[in-house]
Amino acid sequence: MAGHLKQQGGLYKVISGQMANPMFPVPIEALKSKLSFVDFDAGETFQLSEKVRVRTAMLNHPDGATGYRIEFKGKSICYVTDTEHIPGEPDENILDLIDGADLVVYDSTYTEEEFPAKVGWGHSTWEEGVRLAQMANVKSLAIFHHDPDHEDSFMEALEIEARKKWRGAFVARENMRINLI
Repeated sequence: MAGHLKQQGGLYKVISGQMANPMFPVPIEALKSKLSFVDFDAGETFQLSEKVRVRTAMLNHPDGATGYRIEFKGKSICYVTDTEHIPGEPDENILDLIDGADLVVYDSTYTEEEFPAKVGWGHSTWEEGVRLAQMANVKSLAIFHHDPDHEDSFMEALEIEARKKWRGAFVARENMRINLI
């Protein structure tokens, strides 16, 4: 599912294009499973099942991107990556999407010191993630989508600094499990 790919021919066209030669030797038609491709417009809400509701929002990225809020049994998790904030202007689309969420996974590629040199690249800062989470009464924030130049020691120090600003923030790590109680 993707809410910003209709103009490019939809999700099927994008995925099958990635599986075409010379990128991948097996065409999508060779897969034995039953595939389902659903295109929608960012901003729509839909049900994945009787118990799972998905809300979406358009994000600020040069190539387009979609944020997701998944709600199940009274809990909510929001996935907000590939978005660039405008300093001093909280993104109302994101605030609406994450309002009261149990967990927000947010694009925190840069620090505020690094951000000015990266404007236009479509990514945000952990500091903006903390501000948005606090404004929207979020319970916890996963600092996610790390800059590849940020080594483990850098991320460990960043997490200490983030937790000083807001106890609900933590750095997402590979194989991390989070229970929403």
